[in-house]
Formats: sequence, C-alpha cells, structure tokens
Amino acid sequence: MATLKEKIIAESKRLGIDKIGFASAEPFDHLKESLEEQANRGYTSGFEHPVIDERIYPERTFENPQTIIAIALAYPTKSREKIPRDEKRGQFARASWGIDYHDILRDRLNRLIDFIRDQADSLEEQEKWQFKPQVDTGELIDVAAAQRAGLGFIGRNGLLITEEYGSFVYLGEILTNISFEQDDPVPFGCGECTRCITACPTDALLGDGRMNAKRCLSYQTQTKGMMPPEYRKKMGSVIYGCDICQLVCPYNRGKDFHFHEEMEPDIEEVYPKLQPMLKLSNKAFKEQFGHLAGSWRGKKPLQRNALIALANLGGREALPDILQCIEDVRPVIRGTAVWAIGKLGNREPKKWLAILEQMKQEEQDEEVLLEITAAVEQLNQANDRQQKS
Repeated sequence: MATLKEKIIAESKRLGIDKIGFASAEPFDHLKESLEEQANRGYTSGFEHPVIDERIYPERTFENPQTIIAIALAYPTKSREKIPRDEKRGQFARASWGIDYHDILRDRLNRLIDFIRDQADSLEEQEKWQFKPQVDTGELIDVAAAQRAGLGFIGRNGLLITEEYGSFVYLGEILTNISFEQDDPVPFGCGECTRCITACPTDALLGDGRMNAKRCLSYQTQTKGMMPPEYRKKMGSVIYGCDICQLVCPYNRGKDFHFHEEMEPDIEEVYPKLQPMLKLSNKAFKEQFGHLAGSWRGKKPLQRNALIALANLGGREALPDILQCIEDVRPVIRGTAVWAIGKLGNREPKKWLAILEQMKQEEQDEEVLLEITAAVEQLNQANDRQQKS
C-alpha cells in the first residue's frame, strides 16, 4: 500500500506540480547572521517579510511544525507568438508572464492541501492536521525551503536552480504538523562559474548567493519614486523585473517549458507598445496588465519605466506624448518625462530648451527641478554642437 507521501507525490503530478520535495521544519539557523548583515548594510529591498526571526524559525508562525512540503512550477522563457516590430515595445521579465504566479501557486497548494485532508483516516485526525500554504509573500524563505527539500540548489544569483528546469521555476511551500520522511538537500552546483555576477549590469550580486537588492534592476523597476540616473540606461527596454542573471546561466541553456496554459504570455501584455502606455487610464491599465504579477505596484512605476524605455530606444516619435507628461499631476512622471526630453530632444534643442525653461518657472517639486536643470544642460550641449557644425 502506498504511503501518504507517495500518494501526495502522485497527486502533485496530477495537479500539474512539476517538482515536489519534503523537508524538515527545523529552524534555518545558518541564515540568521547573513540576513542580519544584509539588513544592517541596507541591502534589503523592503519587499521581504520584515521580521527575520519569523523567516528562519517556522515555529514562530506555525504551532508544532514538522514538515515543509516544497513545490516548483516551471514557466516558459520564450513566446509562442512572434514579437511585432511595428512600434517601440517594452518587456516584462519572464517571471511576470501570464496570470500572476501567486494566484497559480496558491491554487495548486490549496488543492494539494484538500487532497491531503481527504486522506485522513478519521475526522479527529483531519482536525489535528494543520497546514499553512505560502508563496514569496509569506514568512519563509522560498529558496532555502526548496533547497532543503531537494528541489535544487541556491545559485550564486540567489535563485533556486533545478536540474530539469534551471531557475525558471515558481516556488511555494506548505508548512504542516504532519511528519514525513525527508528528502536530501541538493549541494551547491555552480562550481567556479561566475557568469551571472559578471553579467549583472548594476553589480548587485555579491557572489555567494546574496545580493544588494537595492541595486538589482528588478527592484529598481518596482520602486515608485524617481529612478536614480545610474540605473535608467541600464534598464534598457525591460519595464518590469530583470532576468539577465538567469539568461546567462549555463543551467538555463535551452530551457523553455510550456506546461501551464495560464503562464503563456500574451504579446500585447508582456511586450507592450510603450507610447500608448503613457496615456493609459486606470481602467485600461487594469484590463491590460491587472492580472500580471508585474502590476502589483500599480500604474505609476510602469508608466515611469515606459518613459525611460522610450528614451533608451531612441523613440523620438513619442515626443508629443512625452510632452503631455510634463503636465501630469504626479511629480515622478513629470520628472521622468523631462529626463526623456533631455535624451530625445537633441535634434531640436532650441525648441525643447524653451519648453523646459517655461516649465521651470512654474514647477515647485525639487526633484523635478533637478531633472529640468540636468536636461537643460544636456540640451545646451546639443545646441552648442549644432552651432559649431
């Protein structure tokens, strides 16, 4: 007769869970010093669960935990559709393709919990069994739980790397008071390879699986204020997230799995036309992007990033729409539009200098005024070059 663990593994496959493993719910003591050091150095993003002890001691958030059941779902890395070349387009990183992965994982975790409950021999046993599902918005550190459960190892970029699917996996876990036979952790497998560290455009990776999260482009695309100038050009045309460290990883070579229809990308959603994004209403934003994981910070960061991407792509044809953005009620949009004008207006510097000088007389936000000063300087240089040629 199959054990409960064997039944769960079989059911996980039926539910469309690509990997599953069972780990001890013992504390992750070895992570405490590292997490405290990261916080003290200001390397955390602020998106993490705020209480370190709750991240490393499962018993702080669950009574009498025995096992962590970790799961992984593989997501696609290439679109089945051809990307049109009709207009300047942005891009969402692959982890935000399709329906929000939090919703997908919660569905799989809850269905798996329902199955486990149904395996109880009695109502009393069922009532004793406890479960707490969570994804990356929960207390536990997903990659640490998944590594302990044997799903893969934690690479130098801090991501879980699986043998079958590389690092292109979503992770979730169930904390339970049921005791299961544990699977073996996967040892570190990067060897001497440092391709992800070398490829990171902002030097965010520290080389030991940790990072300065504030330097990561994924973090920068999710902030709501002005993006610091040093990151704007490096952002390229990716308006949400960053997966450069994944794309260069040897374990990810040739990896592209299309197991889950709800993860399939829609070109108009994940490679959106940038110029129309500048004028999106709240309703249109929710209709086009609301179901993506990349919409969680709202419209403003994505519109700011669209302005940056247009400038990076040389989108001078968008200048009329960018000009309208300098009248936006949101200072971040006004300031970023000014920066884009400074980059794109160099063919007609006198025209744009006059517009920015007029704006300067009326603008009161200090950050926007700094952007105007920088753009004016840039356009004056362009004007000087034109006069000398």
